[in-house]
Amino acid sequence: MKNTKQYFGLFLGFIFMIITNFSFANTAAHKDAKHEESHNEGPIDTPEKINAYIKHHLQDAHSFVLYTDGKTGKHVGFDLPVILLDGGLHVFSAAEFHHGEKVVASNGSFYTLHHGKIYKTNKEGHLRMHGEHPANYRPLDLSITKSVLGMLLTGLLMVIFFSALARGYKKGPIPTGLGRVLEPLVLYVRDEIARPNIGEKKYKKFMPYLLTVFFFIWILNLLGLTPLGFNVTGNIAVTLCLALFTFIIVQFSANKEYWGHIFWMPGVPVIMKIILAPIEVLGMFTKPFSLTIRLFANITAGHFVLMSLIALMITMKVAFGPVASTGMSLLLSTFIFVIELLVAFLQAFIFTMLSSLFIGMAVVEHDHH
Repeated sequence: MKNTKQYFGLFLGFIFMIITNFSFANTAAHKDAKHEESHNEGPIDTPEKINAYIKHHLQDAHSFVLYTDGKTGKHVGFDLPVILLDGGLHVFSAAEFHHGEKVVASNGSFYTLHHGKIYKTNKEGHLRMHGEHPANYRPLDLSITKSVLGMLLTGLLMVIFFSALARGYKKGPIPTGLGRVLEPLVLYVRDEIARPNIGEKKYKKFMPYLLTVFFFIWILNLLGLTPLGFNVTGNIAVTLCLALFTFIIVQFSANKEYWGHIFWMPGVPVIMKIILAPIEVLGMFTKPFSLTIRLFANITAGHFVLMSLIALMITMKVAFGPVASTGMSLLLSTFIFVIELLVAFLQAFIFTMLSSLFIGMAVVEHDHH
């Protein structure tokens, strides 16, 4: 019975991968006919156009495009609410932009969408270009974008999951249902991450944060592998925010010995203390920087490689034919997809591990003989 469940899980995973691959292939192969006519882009069948499409797909957006109908060329998905602060509150649907083709009028102001960003413009939608980027004013954007929706969905899932785990513990010492899946992960974070790095006396104080950041990153990484197109942890603003939480917790939890080791290193000559002090201060800021870049770069690179392999079915179609190119692309992308499942957990583990390590360095009490 156990083996049957495992094989069934592998089968579902493979089917999920096929759906993911064809979701991208369908979207990449067809674009909105009106959009192509107005911008003269044509089909996405060259390496340059594919790279541009992948970069655009990895960016945040104000609407979901699940796939594109190959017959009609219309996008199938839904739009998200736009919330702007610009001399007042402006709220409207992203559908009014028509994928950047129309100017939206709101309370006497005009806005246009350019490469996923909203700019204030005139009635005709004119953009003053400074090189490749518009020089127009950008209002404060508080919109519910794909990344924001992904974080809200992840937060809701975490509330549901851990509420179920808490209810399971009320019934007895052994959780049931979904709690059986979550308990080993919670114990793993406690026994393999928090306790060894923070210490037996103080690890409980930081367990809520460590559990939150671990499951938050892990679930977001898994959502990024779905056809929904979430790329939240591939957004450097999100990874920077997570790293800043760790940084703030470390600084406000640090004891006097931590600050003593930074500004006046004990046990070394005075001249070395003066030299080491600025280096240690710089180290305070390189730690959150490394957390930010490590998570952002690994997740972005993984998505880019996966989508590039899927795009092989387009670029290799002329040389090997549609059947051979599609089969080769699916085989390679399935292999990378399995690795990405491991990376999704590994990056959550590394971020949580380093956060607990930095916290432990700040709160540890050294024995003085």
